[in-house]
Amino acid sequence: MIFKTPTTHFYVTGSSEGYTSLNAFDGALLDAGIGNTNLVKMSSIVPPKCKLIEPVKLPQGNLIPVAYASIVVAEPGITISAAVAAAYPEDEEMAGLIMEYSAPARKGKVEEHVRLMAEKGMEMRGQKIKEIRSVSIEHEVQSIGAAFAAVVLWD
Repeated sequence: MIFKTPTTHFYVTGSSEGYTSLNAFDGALLDAGIGNTNLVKMSSIVPPKCKLIEPVKLPQGNLIPVAYASIVVAEPGITISAAVAAAYPEDEEMAGLIMEYSAPARKGKVEEHVRLMAEKGMEMRGQKIKEIRSVSIEHEVQSIGAAFAAVVLWD
């Protein structure tokens, strides 16, 4: 078994310029504090009773489950944003839901949209929402820019 069910999670954001699209994305990961790990993109569920914590320094090279939104654009002057939102259910025995969204837009608009996505996702599950938390980041592209927002699942 590679992963066990995470017991904690935290939010991160980052942005960067880069020599190439991949360099910009890598720089955004470094800015977010998770650039020296191996990200495993997960579907968007917060396990029941998974505690929210402040970001921690992760072991270099570890496999890290993460739900994320990212955008890379090579058009100077464009504003890009990435956001994630998690909806936590009233019933702590049930899973929470993470939604991710990125777009060439201001972060307020992107964050508002991702929060609505989380709300609608919980409605589809028939779950009452206790709380929705979200983070977002905005970046004005100089040459090749990236924006990244994530929920990191950790033990």
